[in-house]
Amino acid sequence: MNLLVLLKMVPDVVEELEVAPDGKSLDTEFLRLILNEPDDHALEEALLLKERYGGTVTVLAPDAPEVDEALSTALAKGADRALKLAGVEAGSRTAGLAAAVSEAIAVAPGLQPLDLILTGTQSNDDLDTLLAPALAYRMGMPFLGIVTQVAPDAGRGVVTVQKECPKGIRAEFEMPMPAVLGIQAAEKPPRYVPVAKVRAAMKAQRIEAVEANAPGGARTIEVIAMDKPVVSERAEMLEGSPEEVAGRVCEILIARGLL
Repeated sequence: MNLLVLLKMVPDVVEELEVAPDGKSLDTEFLRLILNEPDDHALEEALLLKERYGGTVTVLAPDAPEVDEALSTALAKGADRALKLAGVEAGSRTAGLAAAVSEAIAVAPGLQPLDLILTGTQSNDDLDTLLAPALAYRMGMPFLGIVTQVAPDAGRGVVTVQKECPKGIRAEFEMPMPAVLGIQAAEKPPRYVPVAKVRAAMKAQRIEAVEANAPGGARTIEVIAMDKPVVSERAEMLEGSPEEVAGRVCEILIARGLL
């Protein structure tokens, strides 16, 4: 089994986000980037598959601040190879990033053939698994997202996956491999790795650089302006008995012409 996991660094939303002086981007001077949490689950699922079925796990991430530490952590956890995608513009959108990743997969020595490509279902700057289907389209592979369980059958060339659906329902699908999967959650929580082990992986300098020479049009959307949300009217908390609250709701709806 040859597994590829796509990782990405995203803004830490615990920190206060500020708009840059150009009014079109986030101020990166004090911006802290962290590994996208769903991508960490995709890595854990790949490591579990490696332990069960054998094979190799390669991690690939666009170049960004702190990405070396994230890639070294992946190596310390059990990944066999780490690739850093250089040359991707900071403002590249999903379609452009998918183009760059697909080309990097094609030119990286010894990376193919792949059986599965795993990535997180979403990130705080790109919702609803948009990167994975765009990449699958470019790679000519089937895609399924919001996946919680993966069971490949290399002999038959298929993979059985479980997908979360609304109302607590889970659906099971059988797909041909190779395939692209958007992982909602790994079967186990992402494993902890000691800091000493991460530092040892960093000293080994096992991170390989792959240049992104994606087709033109990486910036598919131009940002005209970016503003922080403006606080206007706050919510009104209704108190009292159910009858009193219901009466107040009706008064509000009537005052606004909704009843």
